[in-house]
Amino acid sequence: MAKIGIIGGSGIYQLENLKVIEEKKISTPFGTPSDKILIGKLKNIEIAFLARHGKGHLLMPSEINYRANIYAMKLLGVERLISISSVGSMKKEIQPEDIVFPDQFIDLTKRRESTFFGDGLVAHIQFSNPTCPVLRQLLYNTAKELDYEAHGRGTYLNIEGPQFSTYGESLLYKTWGVDVIGMTNVTEAKLAREAEICYATVALVTDYDCWKSDEEEVSVELVIQRFNANIQKAKKLLENVVEKIPDDRSNCMCSHALEDAIITNRDKIPRKTIEKLEPIIGKYIK
Repeated sequence: MAKIGIIGGSGIYQLENLKVIEEKKISTPFGTPSDKILIGKLKNIEIAFLARHGKGHLLMPSEINYRANIYAMKLLGVERLISISSVGSMKKEIQPEDIVFPDQFIDLTKRRESTFFGDGLVAHIQFSNPTCPVLRQLLYNTAKELDYEAHGRGTYLNIEGPQFSTYGESLLYKTWGVDVIGMTNVTEAKLAREAEICYATVALVTDYDCWKSDEEEVSVELVIQRFNANIQKAKKLLENVVEKIPDDRSNCMCSHALEDAIITNRDKIPRKTIEKLEPIIGKYIK
């Protein structure tokens, strides 16, 4: 059982200092995760690692089976989930190669399955604070200890992709006051909260999107170049934070997110749905 999970984004398909114990191919009621999940030890702490896009980057943001990814982490006993992601900056003061730890999301996706519920079971989680404040603050404090240029909060605008923004879109998004723009993390955050997993994003800034006309236009080459510059920072951050993550989650809102969220009468929920979601809702369905 690994209580800490890590999801690696573009360019992070493995962790060099992770002493792999086994690779687990997991099936879920929602299909298969992006790749095998590596179970291993980082600084003698057991973790579960998943490459979000698959090794070799095979999956577009819209093709990722987010439900299978988060469900698999739940099956493995993960309680804290750290997500690494590349983003564009929407503010001059958030510079390429900075790290942002978002505390808010705006969801502009169109093609994502972003809930475990349905099929005769309705639940509405509280989501005003979509990332775990405890985990996010711990990551930020550790980044500052490492003397990284880091921002402890911010709003992550999640677009569908796979195209980058048009100039007109980028200018519009800038008027909204958002801090960074990306294509993946809001769906993970929603599902992690439904699964009562503490979730935080480590957003690695690669560019200024395209609103900043005096900057080099955003491209895959530029994103990868700057992401690679940040990968070592992200890996060092992970190595330094895992030992600091507390076991106790009793005072964290994430650990009981479903406590008052299930609306459907218990005796009306179909047996198949209960069985499918047992790892997530089991303690609330007596």
